[in-house]
Amino acid sequence: MLQNNALLSQLKQQIRDTTPRAEGVIKATDRGFGFLETDDGESYFVPPPAMKQVIHGDRVEAIIKEDGDKKSVEPERLIEAGLVRFIARVQKRDGRLAVVPDHPSINNVLKARIKRSLDEDSIADGDWVVARLVRHPLKPDDRAFFSQIDELIAKQDDPAVPWRVTLARHALEQASPQAGNDWPLADEGLEREDLTERAFFTIDGEKTRDMDDALHVETRAEGGWRLWVAIADPTAYVGEQHAADREARVRAFTVYLPGQNVTMLPEVLADDLCSLKEGENRPSLACTLDINADGSLGDYRFFAAHVRSHARLVYDDVSDWLEGQGEWTPGAGIDEQLKALEALTEARSAWRAEHALVFKDRPDYVFDLDDAGNVLDVRIEGRRIANRMIEESMIAANACCADLLAAKVGHGIFNVHRAFEPEKADAALEFLTAQQIEVEREALTELPRYRELKRALESRDDAWLDARLRRFQGFTSMSAQPGPHFGLGLAAYATWTSPIRKYGDMVNHRLIKGVLKGEQAPAEASEALTEQLTERRKLNRMAERDVKDWLYVRYLTPAAKEQRSFDAEIININRGGMRVRLTANGATAFVPAPLMHSERDKVAIDDKEGRIRIADEERYKLGDTLQVVLTEAREETRSLVARPAD
Repeated sequence: MLQNNALLSQLKQQIRDTTPRAEGVIKATDRGFGFLETDDGESYFVPPPAMKQVIHGDRVEAIIKEDGDKKSVEPERLIEAGLVRFIARVQKRDGRLAVVPDHPSINNVLKARIKRSLDEDSIADGDWVVARLVRHPLKPDDRAFFSQIDELIAKQDDPAVPWRVTLARHALEQASPQAGNDWPLADEGLEREDLTERAFFTIDGEKTRDMDDALHVETRAEGGWRLWVAIADPTAYVGEQHAADREARVRAFTVYLPGQNVTMLPEVLADDLCSLKEGENRPSLACTLDINADGSLGDYRFFAAHVRSHARLVYDDVSDWLEGQGEWTPGAGIDEQLKALEALTEARSAWRAEHALVFKDRPDYVFDLDDAGNVLDVRIEGRRIANRMIEESMIAANACCADLLAAKVGHGIFNVHRAFEPEKADAALEFLTAQQIEVEREALTELPRYRELKRALESRDDAWLDARLRRFQGFTSMSAQPGPHFGLGLAAYATWTSPIRKYGDMVNHRLIKGVLKGEQAPAEASEALTEQLTERRKLNRMAERDVKDWLYVRYLTPAAKEQRSFDAEIININRGGMRVRLTANGATAFVPAPLMHSERDKVAIDDKEGRIRIADEERYKLGDTLQVVLTEAREETRSLVARPAD
């Protein structure tokens, strides 16, 4: 008997070994069937009956079946579930409980149970929940999909649904950390210089509460300027072993969403005790830096201080005054400083344009919301002179921080950005060569050579070329070791100017204080911490994008019903169509291929080249501007659909 079982098992293995198989990820469609996409670019049809055994995003091993010259697959083994923890809406029908995942490519209705610690009566049809997949048909001993509701996020009629759901989706905290009101100033063994009589000022948004930088500027007799930068000092209240520090380490950043901020530190610190409010004495970490008449940086000095902001200024007011418009005027002692800071800014900008790199100006889109979270308007805020004044001051101060940490400590929290990751450099070089742009590989990987290349490319003013190159470029990451920041064109960059909002800046504050006290440098930040900071920054940006997408759909629903036209820019092209950004408000919309021409087979999309041909004529490419008509606003997927106006 045992011998027969062994032979049967051996026979089954032989059959398995000779059966053609494929491994890949399931891509569902809204028509019941799907595709298995393999890592090497193959695509296999998954028929509707087989799709009932899988969910979009599942990585599976499947049996390949052939019917003449047609191939399909039947999923056989689950390698990795595409759905584990997920956001869903509750569905209650005839006493039966189920959830519908909130995902644009998943329309499965999954049977569910409620976690024992939850009150079933408190969860109603249509409510938003966090759920978890606990059974999968392709798992051994599981016959069907089954899920568990772990957390109620929001009732269906809660006006805060876009914020609550988005934060839950990315596993971000829903509210600022709680804390008491007793925050004594620590004795850190630092001598703080008294700068309270020096006329520092802040420039922020009108509604900003967590003001973490104040400036004072003097024109030097020998030419150039001396800039005093005072930064809020939360580490004067929060020690490394304090519960608030441990929580800040987890959160890593303050989350800024339209209409809501979720602070990294308790609000009593972020918005009150540490905030550099007008007329209030505050402990600070400060730096003086000399800036030469040509905009180059001279000597700098870090020190601890007590400061008091003598004026709380607003970006638009300052810009209007410097541009000779508006009724607002700064007080005595501030007016001359603003003029000096404007001159300093222009000198620094010119120096960075020649010796480093300067970002292109892009507008910000600001949501005006009512108390219920409805969008009243979306305003365009350009980077005016006052914004640039603060930006240049902070870049200069952070460059000094990077220099100090690299020289005196050897490590810190650095922002490192390589324009092209090594594995993408060859592909980028091949692309540039195809565009008759002759460069050596070192121009993509060595900072001095890259700066020359970047300036040459920008002089072409080619939007398509810029958009195509971005596909090869890397992202900014946090590193414990100094490294180049190709985006800024600087050899090293470490921020310390936003410690209320960024945990990495708190780490750098402590390192700077150690240098001031002559202490031996501590161990460098762990890789786990730098990865945590990088990942949380990514999640925060995704959350901001997701909330904005939701609000855009609500705001533009009337425009879609009216089939309103908008000027737009093409920002992405894929096999299904193109994604555009509406110039008037910053919303993104998808233009599917079938809406580009009445005959789909006349639309040829080259997603690798970022070009679209219609009836054998090139019609669109990345970076082009065009006019589109908004046709749909789909709140269930938080997406906008448009068609070309022509």
